[in-house]
Amino acid sequence: MTSETLAPEEIRALEEALDDEHKAWATYDQVIRDFGPVRPFVNIRDAEARHIGALERLHERFGMPIPTNPWPGRVKRYESLLAACADGVAGEIENAALYDRLLAAVRHEDVRQVLGNLRAASQERHLPAFRRCVARGGRPGRGPGGGRGDGPDGGPGRRRGCCGD
Repeated sequence: MTSETLAPEEIRALEEALDDEHKAWATYDQVIRDFGPVRPFVNIRDAEARHIGALERLHERFGMPIPTNPWPGRVKRYESLLAACADGVAGEIENAALYDRLLAAVRHEDVRQVLGNLRAASQERHLPAFRRCVARGGRPGRGPGGGRGDGPDGGPGRRRGCCGD
């Protein structure tokens, strides 16, 4: 296998990761459409767009077609922000298991790096943000867009990892 060739299981892993990121973006976009530009959804939707971009760059590098996002208009809708945040917690927990499974199938170090960065963003930034939202009873945080900040402690965020979250 050359450095520019992916095994079939690696191709499936990239396709599944992109589909999952597309679904997450569409879900958070729908929450914003339903409830306005509230945090943590505006920040996390923007992060999902960066995740999609990182995966699309890998698709291009390995000559894979880039599908359009099939999820807008097909995602769950919520009765409240609290319900959306609680589902966000569950979704990010499931996301870690997904990335653990996908990483087990991937040998290319650059692909492993991106998938690992996506897993880390999910667990280190998105999951805590949704947990804070649940702890607030689904009320948006303070500050522009309703949130306190982009960082894991509500302070200023740092741009790091593959995707800038």
